[in-house]
Amino acid sequence: STCACVEYYGKALESLIKQVKIMSIHGKMKHKRNKIFTEFRKLPGGILICTDVMARGIDIPEVHWVLQYDPPSSASAFVHRCGRTARIGNVGSALVFLLPMEESYINFLSINQKCPMQEMKPQTNVLDLLPKLKSMALADRAVFEKGMKAFVSYVQAYAKHECNLIFRIKDLDFASLAKGFALLKMPKMPELRGKCFPDFTPVTVNTDSISFKDKNREKQRQKQLEQQR
Repeated sequence: STCACVEYYGKALESLIKQVKIMSIHGKMKHKRNKIFTEFRKLPGGILICTDVMARGIDIPEVHWVLQYDPPSSASAFVHRCGRTARIGNVGSALVFLLPMEESYINFLSINQKCPMQEMKPQTNVLDLLPKLKSMALADRAVFEKGMKAFVSYVQAYAKHECNLIFRIKDLDFASLAKGFALLKMPKMPELRGKCFPDFTPVTVNTDSISFKDKNREKQRQKQLEQQR
């Protein structure tokens, strides 16, 4: 749903899935966007992490799966997203992830967009990659900061969903969501003010001590910290 989520999960998947080409694309990339899109079209296979900037008006041959991690903010965008697969006589599948509290969105789409859906049973024997992602955040401040930004942007986007009777921010399980983003601690943001999260255990490490793997960025950060002191 957001550029920050694309940045974070794109970087995460690059490290976690070695055998497949992972590319990321979002609206803030501007000139770089066309280059990435052209490159992806030429690939024999791969994964493209993207925002709704790629939901319509583009044609990539033989897209087998469209996985919608976030339900789109508009119902019409849902159909456009699905339309990236099964093009020109080809077969393809589209999947959207929904929380149990969001299930009425299925009826909404079938009425609003004449788009019937079938439930897909959860996969068994799924690898838990969150500990690995947490280790990445502890080893590189860039990953830690991207995760925090992604979480904040996700919550803010959820709060602005046009179907706010179905997608209710007050019903979101922030602790589970933070675990899903492999966060090391809860960020400070207005939506979380005054709330307690007994189900979320922050790391005991002082996150200010996490440094950037990029030596120049770390040098810059240390300089800023010195000025603040």
